[in-house]
Amino acid sequence: MIERSMAIDGPPAEASDAFEDMLRIVEELDTPDGYKAELIRGKIVVSPWSRLRYLRPMRSLRAQVEAHAPEGHVTETSPFLFTFPQSERGFGPDLFVADEAAFDAEGRHADGTALSLVAELTSDSTKDADWLDKLDTYGRVVPVYLVLDMQLQEITGFWDPSSRGYRSRHSVPFGDSLRVPAPFGFELDTSGFVVRSKADTADDAGEENADAQGA
Repeated sequence: MIERSMAIDGPPAEASDAFEDMLRIVEELDTPDGYKAELIRGKIVVSPWSRLRYLRPMRSLRAQVEAHAPEGHVTETSPFLFTFPQSERGFGPDLFVADEAAFDAEGRHADGTALSLVAELTSDSTKDADWLDKLDTYGRVVPVYLVLDMQLQEITGFWDPSSRGYRSRHSVPFGDSLRVPAPFGFELDTSGFVVRSKADTADDAGEENADAQGA
């Protein structure tokens, strides 16, 4: 496995129960440590979990969202699968807020309608799905969707879902605050989301060495 998504073909598309069959395959799939399996565009997609450098942004996001989550909802980064039967999709969000009652059921996947917020941190291997397929699916069901574009260093919030997708959106660069609407209703501090590249770190180290030599 390398750091990219890998698609696995499922049962024939003409089978009436193909979606349920593919869900069972996803549940039973023995994915390597550090990888997750999702059902995207009729294919089972295995992709790596977030990079180590994404830990701080994710912890900052979780702490802020959890403090304003609706009563009875839990905030998690655990690898749970949420299903959307009407779209025939199954996603494992990087971070989610969902009705705790959804986890009283048997099985290994939860109903996507239990979600009140999802957040995805983009990577080269998942960016297209985060901005296209997941945006379309979440936009019909989930009240709030946050996309942390780690390559552009900006966050976009989507809200007000409808049968045709989200009606509202707003983007700000990391460092600015973003209003997270109802059912949360707070200003999200994004200053802790900045992830510095290896090149930036190397440049700073070089400048420090140059200053030391010149002192």
